[in-house]
Formats: sequence, structure tokens, C-alpha cells
Amino acid sequence: MPAEFTMTVTVAPATALQGVVRVPGDKSMSHRYAMLAALAEGVTRISHYAPGNDCQSTLRCLEQLGTVVSRHSALDRGTGATVSTIQIVGRGLRGLQSPQADLDCGNSGSTLRMLAGILAAHPFTSVLTGDHSLRRRPMTRVVTPLRQMGAGLTAADGKPPVTVTGGPLRPVAYRPDTPSAQVKTAVLLAGLQTNGVTTVEEPAATRDHTERALRAFGARVLVDGLSVSINGGQRLTGRTLAVPGDPSSAAFFACAAAALPGSFIEMREVGLNPSRTAIFDVLRRFGADVDVQVDRIDAEEPVGRVRVRHRGLTALELTPADVPGLIDELPVLAALATHGGELRVTGAAELRAKESDRISALVNGLRALGADADELPDGFHVRGSRRLLGGAVDAADDHRLAMAFAVAGLGALEPTVIRGADAVNVSYPGFFDVLASLRP
Repeated sequence: MPAEFTMTVTVAPATALQGVVRVPGDKSMSHRYAMLAALAEGVTRISHYAPGNDCQSTLRCLEQLGTVVSRHSALDRGTGATVSTIQIVGRGLRGLQSPQADLDCGNSGSTLRMLAGILAAHPFTSVLTGDHSLRRRPMTRVVTPLRQMGAGLTAADGKPPVTVTGGPLRPVAYRPDTPSAQVKTAVLLAGLQTNGVTTVEEPAATRDHTERALRAFGARVLVDGLSVSINGGQRLTGRTLAVPGDPSSAAFFACAAAALPGSFIEMREVGLNPSRTAIFDVLRRFGADVDVQVDRIDAEEPVGRVRVRHRGLTALELTPADVPGLIDELPVLAALATHGGELRVTGAAELRAKESDRISALVNGLRALGADADELPDGFHVRGSRRLLGGAVDAADDHRLAMAFAVAGLGALEPTVIRGADAVNVSYPGFFDVLASLRP
């Protein structure tokens, strides 16, 4: 199978990084705001919508379903940066139209899983597919509950394409075996379109952007411990929203600052939802100097700034209890460990079903750069006992691996050549330019 991404980027060793960064809008929130806007009544305006390919896939799918989406750009006089604003004209609950072609979700599992929940209540058949990476990823966890609600879903070998034949749904009380914010969201979005109460009881807490976003659009959501319930038939109302910076994107700069002596990076306008900030607590445990400040609450989401300084690294072990709140940040934490720390992670088998097998691809890539790293069945063990040599590494069509290898390469003896580096466009176009701008 040919690689989806073919660009090569060279990362030179660095002595220190310093500066101020505003990372792109949060991917998770951008997906959810766009989908809820399509189900709402009236117009929604979303500024700082995530620019990466994944969130653009969501917009294109919504357009295929009859939603009018307008894109605007304007100059922020305060920062001089270009701000993208998305305007969506809502179609109301169960108001989407039958698509004329398959819905291409690109590389975005979030788009496919959450949109399946919306389409499960619509009286037509649609096919959700994506690129070769997405077509390898498991979808059974979202197919199962939507079938229980009465929708018709088929997926060969449990993988995309997923065919959804929707119609009237019945509410359910669903208890997934594995914690997943995307599955929770799919069930809640389907439940919103029923005539009763739908409940998801999670085995462990996951990010709660969906619950907060539903409230922002006017719905009532009941949260009781690990249980989330929604009454079907509630009308959503369009509104004006600003997406804060993505903490998972900020994590790469936070780890880069923690890696190199003399480094200090401040990240502004970052989303600081408590279900997403475990990375900053872990960096403190790892030895970094981390200061987090919430400046305001916007649409139920805390927003603020994060400052990270290098202060040396120690040994750290992350257990299965730590993993759900860190699943997206584990690759860059592994990269950080190559700078003189040590990291052992278990309970993260889910990494094998991401854009790549992130465990194998991560360990193989770090080894290619000279790291002392071992692959575990459900995680990895990285020992920063020696400085990386540098060399060539393959990002495996995975945006988070491309950025993680860049952070690792900052501390190598020789330049690091990352093949498939344009995978960063999935979530963070311009990442390498911003990283280069932080060099003294």
C-alpha cells in the first residue's frame, strides 16, 4: 500500500527553544461544534476552527449531507495572525439530507465514529469511508451500540467502510467495555435524536467535550460520576463560539521545552479542560517546571496559558489508570524520555489501533534514531541513557509520530530526517515552521 504522505523534513539538533506559541484550535472540540451546529436550528459561527485535514473532513461530510458551510478569514489586530471562522447553517434534528456519494472521512476516526451516531437516526443509507489508514481501524465499538439502538450498520471485518441505514431509534443504557470519548459521543448524539433517555456509563472517565458542547448549544445533560444521560428530542440553538488551542498540540512544545536545558515556551489561549490536562501534571512528575493558569471560561470550557521550563528529567511509570487521559500524548512523552529520562507505559494497547500501530512504529522509529527502547504488548519502555544519533525515520503516515520524532531529534547528535512529515497536516499544518521559529 503506497504511503499517504511523502514529504521529508530535516530537524537539526537544538541547544534550547524559547518563545510564545498559539497552537491551532482544538480538534476534538472543532469536530463536535461543527456536528452540533449542523443539528442545531439557526446559524453557528466558530472562530479558530482547527485547520488540520481531519476537521476539514468533517466539514466536507456535513456539506455532502446538505449543510451549508461558509469559510471566512480575518486578521486579528491584536496578534497579527489570520483567524479562520466557519459559519454553519443548522438543519435541525434529523434534518440532514441523503448524500449522493460515499462520505470520505479521510484519516479521521473521530469524523467517522461520531457522524455514525448522527446518521443512525436519519431515514436513509450512507457509507462512511476514508483513506487506507482509516480503513484499517476497528469500528466494532461504535457499530455495536448503534445497532442496539435500532440502526442498521454493517462493516466488513469490523472496519470501514461502514454502511449506516438509519431510522427511528430507541434509547439505551450502554456500558462500553473500553473507555472511548468517540463512542460515548456517538451514542449521545444518537440518543439526542430518540424519544427517551439515553445513558452511557463509562468504565473510566474520558474527555467530556461533548457534554460541555451540548450544554453550550442549549441541551440538558446529566452527569453522575461515570454516567452521562441525555433526553432525546431537545432542540439545539446555533451560537457564536471560539475554539481554544488544542492541548494535545501544545503537548509537543511543552515536551520540547522540558527536553532541552535553557528552554522556556509559553503557550497561550490553550484549552484547559480537566479531562485533557493530565499531560501537564505528568510533565511535572517527569521533572519539568510547568505553570498552568486558567484565564476564563468560554462555552463551558476553561481557557488559559501554559508555561514550561526545562528542569531535568527523572524516571516515570505510567499505568493503565493513567492512559485514558494521555492516549494522544504518549508518543511525545516517549520522545521526551530520550532526552535523559526514562518512561515505561503499560495498559495502552489502544495505541495499536490508531493512525498506525503507534507502539511498533514509535519504538522502531526511536530505535532507528539510536534510542534504547523496547516494545511491550500494551506499551513501551524508553530509557534515555544515551544521546540519540540522529538519522532517518518513517512517520508511518501518523501525524503524532511525525511530531514526536521531531521532538526526539532536537537532542540528537546529527540531524533527523523524517519521512512522511506532511502527516502533520492532519492536525497541525505549519508545525515544523513554528518549531523552527523557537530556536534562538
